[in-house]
Amino acid sequence: MSSLQMAHRLLIRRIWTLSTKDIRCLPTSTATIASSSFSTSLQSAQSRVFFLSPSRSLPRSLPHTFSRTVSFNVQDHEDFTERVINNELPVLIDFHAQWCGPCKILGPRLEKAVAKQKGRVAMAKVDIDDHTDLAIEYGVSAVPTVIAMRGGDVVDHFVGIKDDDELDSFVSKVIGQ
Repeated sequence: MSSLQMAHRLLIRRIWTLSTKDIRCLPTSTATIASSSFSTSLQSAQSRVFFLSPSRSLPRSLPHTFSRTVSFNVQDHEDFTERVINNELPVLIDFHAQWCGPCKILGPRLEKAVAKQKGRVAMAKVDIDDHTDLAIEYGVSAVPTVIAMRGGDVVDHFVGIKDDDELDSFVSKVIGQ
């Protein structure tokens, strides 16, 4: 597929996803392009580039989505020290294992509780099979175990599954609310 065909397909997708209301919000020159025929032969190259230009901002009526990482996987002991112990935010550490059924239930619930705090707490995931040294260092004898740290110090922990309200309460307590 040529670059012209790819640009044409991108243009069609952008126009296809715009509603009539969105097209009315566009500047006149762009709205004219969007409402005109899809044929590239009817549009000047300059107007196609204008519409496809990455410098163009989306109309206000289109939702902007920002990808914000709620949690991260610990890579090694150095990563743990840097991103957990030295973190200015309180950090919840989810010690889990791939083979652990309750861990698979708790993980998404915990991420949801952390996401509700909108950046006031971080969450680290530690797979005990990959990082046995960290599990031993923090006395993890069963999974799932969640340890809360603030300023490099353990401030609270729990073992097992909790319901959503208990998780929200735990997270709030950790951040000091």
